[in-house]
Amino acid sequence: MEAIKVTFFQECDELLADLETNLLQLEAGDTDSETINAIFRAVHSVKGGAGAFSLGPLVRFAHVFETTLDDLRSGRIQPDPSIVRVLLRASDVLADHVNAARTESVANEAEAATIVQALEAITAGQSVAEPAPPAPISAAPAPIKVASLEEPGFDFKPLTISLESAPARVGWNVSMAPTAAMYAKANDALHLLRELARIGPCDVELDASALPSFDVMDPEESFLTWRIKVETDADEASIREVFDFVDGDCRVDVSPIEMDLQTLDLVESLPEPVDIQALLAGIADSTAQDSVVQSTTVAGASAQKTDDGGANKNNAPGPSAVIRVDLERIDRLVDLVGELVINQAMLAQRVGDSALARLSDVSIGLEELEQLTREIQDSVMAIRAQPVKSVFQRMPRLVREAAAMTGKKVRLVMEGEGTEVDKTVIERLADPITHMLRNAIDHGLESPARRLEAGKPEEGVVRLSAQHRSGRVVIEVSDDGGGINRQRVRDIAVQRGLVAAEATLADDEIDNLIFLPGFSTASTVSDISGRGVGMDVVRKSIQALGGRISIASQPGRGSKFTLSLPLTLAVLDGMVVSVADHTLVAPLTTIVETLQPKHADVHRLGPTGFVLAVRGSYVPLIDVGASLGWRASPIDATRSVAILVETEAGGRAALLVDAIQGQRQVVIKSLEANFQRVEGIAAATILGDGRVALILDVDAIVDTRFREAAEQPIPQQLAATG
Repeated sequence: MEAIKVTFFQECDELLADLETNLLQLEAGDTDSETINAIFRAVHSVKGGAGAFSLGPLVRFAHVFETTLDDLRSGRIQPDPSIVRVLLRASDVLADHVNAARTESVANEAEAATIVQALEAITAGQSVAEPAPPAPISAAPAPIKVASLEEPGFDFKPLTISLESAPARVGWNVSMAPTAAMYAKANDALHLLRELARIGPCDVELDASALPSFDVMDPEESFLTWRIKVETDADEASIREVFDFVDGDCRVDVSPIEMDLQTLDLVESLPEPVDIQALLAGIADSTAQDSVVQSTTVAGASAQKTDDGGANKNNAPGPSAVIRVDLERIDRLVDLVGELVINQAMLAQRVGDSALARLSDVSIGLEELEQLTREIQDSVMAIRAQPVKSVFQRMPRLVREAAAMTGKKVRLVMEGEGTEVDKTVIERLADPITHMLRNAIDHGLESPARRLEAGKPEEGVVRLSAQHRSGRVVIEVSDDGGGINRQRVRDIAVQRGLVAAEATLADDEIDNLIFLPGFSTASTVSDISGRGVGMDVVRKSIQALGGRISIASQPGRGSKFTLSLPLTLAVLDGMVVSVADHTLVAPLTTIVETLQPKHADVHRLGPTGFVLAVRGSYVPLIDVGASLGWRASPIDATRSVAILVETEAGGRAALLVDAIQGQRQVVIKSLEANFQRVEGIAAATILGDGRVALILDVDAIVDTRFREAAEQPIPQQLAATG
């Protein structure tokens, strides 16, 4: 059962992802019946699976949520903005219940009770205000709501029968006898009675004849039986569905009401009515301490959208077959394929050293092996590739909570959720994106009043996007707020001793001050910001992934943070080059072309710098050996090879190397994990001859040269011709 439960929670992750996606579509105005049905099916599926594992609190909340969604599906209520906001909050609470069940902890019952009350008000057709924002984590837990028979939607009354006025009715006789196991799982007969009352008016009789005297009573046993007459046109299946989540823990009999003469004679002999309200007034939901549990979600294939009967929509394609595999097994497979690539390269090196004929059988077989190895490598990496949707889908909730805490109106726009990245990269993206979104809401966006004064809409827009660019994945977080107040940032940095008061800083240098440890523009510490550990954590996390972060900000118009990350941390295609008796690998995705510089195309820039004329424009000429400290003076450019590269920001430069050895696929090995971080070096690899080669960090080398060039005057002859 434990293995099955693990599968259930994996399916819950997928169902919750679909639920959030479809609710956001509903919020955007998509009221298509299939969208609403998909929302209902997700909650219904979570509830059904939870019932199989006797997850009482999860089932109870899901049942109330499902009841409201059923009214939405049938058209009895309309998805106006206030109702959709409650449904979004309900999906958050449902996710909390799933997380609590997964970790065997307790969800926030106070918040759940608030949402339940709002959902029941919607079902009852009452006007509903959006629930209060969630309390900060540091706040004391709110009091637990005690169940009451006077709650909205519970039509309950003591049994009263009059022979003169008893009409012929249509409905069901229900006998309900809970066992001790039902109460041991924190289930409650009151919830069952309340759910029956939603189906139709109920007359309830309590049978306490089996109740022993107190001196011999076992307090953990169950002795009570309820007999309920439900007036309704619903079928028997609807009645039995109420008891789905106590199946096996409650004896239930259902039979149709037959109001004939025999029944009336039987009614005449009934005892005096029992006021069950007095007996049940003390029944309450079990209290629980507030516990906030966060879990990472790995979303695989989307859950199949089917009707309740299991039939697909006529126009819906059938689902592709999927299989769940332990991630450790895939990681092991990746490691083995990496070793295969290295050994294939070694074999090719030895065959080449043996001077075998190029067209010999050995060489032909080696080429086929190389092609097959590449296909295996690509296939394995495709297995590890996952869309960033698994990270993005957590962010709407975070934005709603941050907006509620700051009192701002925020709309999150997400783009490129299908962009695929290696699993190891995705797992470490959640924290940086979380920090940046909170920063955009708390610091970037203005308050509604200030936005109106500035001629902007009250609602601020935060945009989260992902795309592939030059063999890397680029993630952008932007807002339409007030931009970075550079004067204030500089003043705070000086005040805290992070920069010298007399320092001359460019705009981009001031912007980058927010990444310094301990820096914060917040005047007070809150649950969102003010501790000076946000953006510094972001930069360190991105650098640990072999990526970089940049800022673009315009006063009064907003800011944009750009993350650039490798698609995979396992392999890359590279050009192997020689530099000062060292072997390096330049990522192929950054290379535009290679050329042999001519003397007339090389121009001096300042005392030590050079530029190269390429098709009417000038690009910095960078000696890689000198940049890495392997030689004291620059090499003669005309006796070297220039590699024209393009950075992620769109800038170009020419890297000078001694020679080009060839092009090959290499397996990435972390240099920082095995040695230490080296400026200008991204990682390391093992070549076919067993030697270790360093992989260039092209952007870091070019950025360093750009900063040096910016501090030097441009010669007049270049300024005139450029």
